[in-house]
Amino acid sequence: MLTAPTHRMDFKRRKLTNETLLSLYREILKPRLIEEKMLILLRQGKISKWFSGIGQEAIAVGVTSALLPDEFLFPMHRNLGVFTTRKLPLEALFAQWQGKDDGFTKGRDRSFHFGTFDYNIVGMISHLGPQLALADGVALASKLAAEARVAVAFSGDGGTSEGDFHEALNVAAVWDLPVLFIIENNGYGLSTPVNEQFRCEHLADRGAGYGMKSVVIDGNNLLEVYTTIAALSAEMRETPHPVMVECMTFRMRGHEEASGVKYVPKALLEEWATKDPVQQYEQYLSKEGLLGEASIAAIRKEIKDEINEAWNFAVGKPQVTANRGRELADVYAPNTQKPQPPIPASPRPVKRYVDAIADGLRLAMQKHSNLVLMGQDIAEYGGVFKITQGLVEEFGKERVRNTPICESAIVGAALGLSFKGYKAMVEMQFADFATCGFNQIVNNLAKTHYRWGATAGVVVRMPAGGGVGAGPFHSQSNEAWFAHTPGLKVVFPASPYDAKGLLLAAFEDPNPVLFFEHKALYRSISEEVPEGYYTIEIGKARVVRPGQALSVITYGMGVEWAKKVCEEEGIDAEILDLRTLLPLDYDAITETVKKTNKIIILHEDTLTGGLGGEISAYISEHLFEYLDAPVLRAASLDTPVPFAQPLEQDFMPVERFRVQLNKLNTF
Repeated sequence: MLTAPTHRMDFKRRKLTNETLLSLYREILKPRLIEEKMLILLRQGKISKWFSGIGQEAIAVGVTSALLPDEFLFPMHRNLGVFTTRKLPLEALFAQWQGKDDGFTKGRDRSFHFGTFDYNIVGMISHLGPQLALADGVALASKLAAEARVAVAFSGDGGTSEGDFHEALNVAAVWDLPVLFIIENNGYGLSTPVNEQFRCEHLADRGAGYGMKSVVIDGNNLLEVYTTIAALSAEMRETPHPVMVECMTFRMRGHEEASGVKYVPKALLEEWATKDPVQQYEQYLSKEGLLGEASIAAIRKEIKDEINEAWNFAVGKPQVTANRGRELADVYAPNTQKPQPPIPASPRPVKRYVDAIADGLRLAMQKHSNLVLMGQDIAEYGGVFKITQGLVEEFGKERVRNTPICESAIVGAALGLSFKGYKAMVEMQFADFATCGFNQIVNNLAKTHYRWGATAGVVVRMPAGGGVGAGPFHSQSNEAWFAHTPGLKVVFPASPYDAKGLLLAAFEDPNPVLFFEHKALYRSISEEVPEGYYTIEIGKARVVRPGQALSVITYGMGVEWAKKVCEEEGIDAEILDLRTLLPLDYDAITETVKKTNKIIILHEDTLTGGLGGEISAYISEHLFEYLDAPVLRAASLDTPVPFAQPLEQDFMPVERFRVQLNKLNTF
């Protein structure tokens, strides 16, 4: 039997049955016994790392036990009780911790960095805050579907300083989303005590600033956690709204085992040891006559036997072996949609680039009844470029949503929507502002399918590019930042026809698509565009202009520049519009190299680190024997984008392209 603590908690049974009380005991004991086993294995060198939740088990167990089985949980790395209470197979859980193929991530990630829709759990990534916005998205989906369900996101006290925490709470409050934000205030963020983290008396005090209800509870009192969450979640299902719950607890071991607890005053550890949630609850049940020494021993033996059996099974599994083909194949979710050509007899009115995109959005909203558009000022105002104008009148404010100015939370919410089978589009007001959602894009959207098989069907529209005198923060061509990230698809159409067809294809794709739109093309170019629904295959380039003398490989505004300069210089150049930058169409690149044997790569992005370097390297490595001249590049200067017109014109690559083009033509 566990040693009885001297402290006495006030357990209020209320109307809980004996069966419920004993079930909760098993649930809180299991993660403790698993941890004790893991700590022994850690000392034996049989596992590599461990983040202990000893002393905090009542929060994870109480919260999870109070929820409905189909309600989503977004736990952290000290919430083992979430996983055990949801009855995840221990064999798979242990295999996950060992990096085995039978784990939830096939050895691709560690500890609780995974999700499983079978148990409605989405684990964390190492950045602490982003999962809260995902909970917003799941809650939004539940609210739109009138499911009467809540979503629960966990955060430590240290994580409440993250911008993602504040963005997620603000969005949940503004949209009245049924999200329970659980703060585990365990005294330290790694080694930083709470008095060096925040100045308010309680973190829950911040709830008033967001206009949301908040409560402070004893996070070590299992029954208080359970009954509080049960009551709050019932209330939130009836009337959707967010609630912040601060659970006061203490971390009895180091941030992770290697860090130790030397920075913690001994008296503080001794004080909290008397408030051990497992010991306290066991003592209470014994006093109530529901447990005795024999029954405690029997329950402990039963759980230990289950743990040992599962561990032996998992440890007996072979180490994961690298399969390069499988690794590459799992970066993207399979796209079973085939390109849908336009109806041959459909009218083809002349449309501007901006109108083609607007038409594509309207058709996508009509076809996909579960598509939600989100962005700053996109509803009644129609967006800063007026592309979404009229959509809110046609489809309503539930599906065309103005957002607070918080790019990270909105991208995260879009991912959460996709977890519930919705499609989502996020409009960045300018592509430059994607930096504020960068973490969500490159670490959550891009890696989710590879890590644990979930799809992330999110389209992020990115108005990009210069030439309009908008200066350094509204003019960047930042596509190369994202084309470097496996798991994303990056599209940059150069014509109205392609813009519409590729946008509709992006909504069909189960993978995250960054859809770049050059602002200077919006109202400057027009062509015939079919009225109806059609798609263009993502990942396929297009020969805009056939030629024999040399090949220009480009995309976006570069296509217009290339056509104009080649015509002015009288050069019979083939112009290849890449259209998709990730994945690149290497077959089309190969074909044009073999045809003309001379290549120049043109893009608006800066020269260093631009996509031209990657394409040039590929050609030099794989197609060198077909070249009659060096591969040349023309790109913007390696400076920020300047504001004044003479400076911006010099920044842009057009005249350098003209020089390089004539140089290549003389070889």
